[in-house]
Amino acid sequence: MNRNRIGYFFREGLGSIFSHGFMSFASVCVIVACLIIMGSFTLLVLNVNNMIKQWESENQVIAFVDEALTDEQAKALETQLESLENVTEAIFVSRDDALAKYLSSFDPDENDLFSDLEPTVLRHRYMVYLEDIEHMADTQIRLNEINGIAKVNAHLEISEGFVTVSRIVGLVSLSIILILLIVSMFIMANTIKLTTFDRKEEIAIMKMVGATNGFIRWPFVFEGLLLGLFGSLIAFLVQWGIYEVVVTQIGKSSAMQLIQALSFGKIALPLLGIFVATGFIVGIGGSLTVIRKYLKV
Repeated sequence: MNRNRIGYFFREGLGSIFSHGFMSFASVCVIVACLIIMGSFTLLVLNVNNMIKQWESENQVIAFVDEALTDEQAKALETQLESLENVTEAIFVSRDDALAKYLSSFDPDENDLFSDLEPTVLRHRYMVYLEDIEHMADTQIRLNEINGIAKVNAHLEISEGFVTVSRIVGLVSLSIILILLIVSMFIMANTIKLTTFDRKEEIAIMKMVGATNGFIRWPFVFEGLLLGLFGSLIAFLVQWGIYEVVVTQIGKSSAMQLIQALSFGKIALPLLGIFVATGFIVGIGGSLTVIRKYLKV
């Protein structure tokens, strides 16, 4: 395809957009609306996954050491624990440290009540951090199998809750995104359909004089591509503004201090790529779907 033909196809596609201004405007608005909803759910999924990753790094399994082991033997378990699959780090906590941490949870005035408490009433333990909390139950079993570990406390209910939330959000978001993608392509197809209907006689004449299907098809493809591109860029800018407003409001709310939203700068380029790619798919897909019918004239 030479440069002159590309220029011709571009001018024809752009001219068709303005000649059917209302439908073109409606198509761009629908694409913008669909992309914003899709983008909002995508951002929700990314933030939920990010929060789960943060909670994973803070969520830990406590492995209590057998009281029969000496201090040296207890500390020697660290290498064995960290060699397990799904374990990223195992931090040894002595009896003394465990007691000090326990006492620090009380007011200073109440510490006198525990002044006679000896560290020997507690066990050495390991704070075991996991790579993936989805496999916490399996990791707990492997930890219990290690000789020298007496008991393992794992918050299985919490980990299962995190995994369930992540899956539900992902499935719901994916379903909505697919539905909106189909709706966008349907609206785009109707826009191109109106254009091709007005030009069906022109298309028939062009075929009679020997114009190829490709030559006839490309102006409509460029029209859909431009509509998709305009819609995706507008949607990206609107989505950016909405996200910044929401993040700002979350930061101001004392009830939502635990929520740490991702910076838009970290996800701007991938999101822009998704928007533009979706706009192209919707625009070109809608064009090719409709024009095929009229090329059979």
